[in-house]
Amino acid sequence: MNLNADQTVEALRAAGEPTRLRVLSLLAGEELSVMELSRVLDQSQPRVSRHLKLMTDAGLIERFPDGARVYYRLSHDAQARRLIDTVLDILADDAGEADHRRLDEVRRDREEHAARYFEQVAPQWDKLRSLYVSESAVEAALERAIGSGPFERVVDLGTGSGRMLTLFGRRAKMSVGLDLSQNMLNIARANASKAGLDKVELRHGDIFATRLPAESADLVIVHQVLHYLADPAAAAAEAARLVMPGGRLVIVDFAPHTFEHMREAHQHRRLGFSDNEISGWLTEAGLKTSAPIALSPESEGLTVTIWIAERETVAQRSVA
Repeated sequence: MNLNADQTVEALRAAGEPTRLRVLSLLAGEELSVMELSRVLDQSQPRVSRHLKLMTDAGLIERFPDGARVYYRLSHDAQARRLIDTVLDILADDAGEADHRRLDEVRRDREEHAARYFEQVAPQWDKLRSLYVSESAVEAALERAIGSGPFERVVDLGTGSGRMLTLFGRRAKMSVGLDLSQNMLNIARANASKAGLDKVELRHGDIFATRLPAESADLVIVHQVLHYLADPAAAAAEAARLVMPGGRLVIVDFAPHTFEHMREAHQHRRLGFSDNEISGWLTEAGLKTSAPIALSPESEGLTVTIWIAERETVAQRSVA
């Protein structure tokens, strides 16, 4: 949308306050909860919430509930983002340094908790993943959706125990698995060896900055990873960047749910994702999405969704 004069003035007023400028600067990096913003700003949650409401009403930021928590992110509206970028660009280079140092502390705490969790659960990782939905049903659905290949290059981001590589690696000339946990990578190496995979490379790597070449894989998999991340949209964009023309990105994760205990017990940051949210990220990254596949458990539990998107070839785009 294009902002009229009144809307522009309202947006500038909403941004034109020191704490609110600090919030915009922080949200430019990642989505954050009220609790996290309160800690970084060293202000009470009610006070921070009032600032957030003013900017939400002005269309500068977006509020989205996730279970019992509420997160905020910058607006996806192009005009609003342009205004925010302009406002932040005129700030002094050192403005907000203290805030970003405290945000780094929040990130480190978050990462340390997650790292301890993954190191502790690595030996029984596959068992844990099957607690809420049948992993065999998910894998069968993936087999049907992805097909038999062959593939030039399979990339599995957040490979964990390497299960996706053992499932699809035999159909690829080359496969790559990335993970931040060395313990997980050791287990993945053992599983890949046990499965007889000799054309697989396992790397210590960051899903937000894989350092892999753009458009270099015809199958990219992100299996049960996004719900752990502070910025799942950025991870989806990086995964999409790797997809070559004619290739596919497959994301497997939970549909929205209300199992709050997953945050503390299993370090889940997000309680699932809606179809519109994932599809929006993939479309924005230049991929064409297909209808998602939802897999619900027989008894009460978590629904797993498979999202598939393709980077069209030049020929496909010209026909369309």
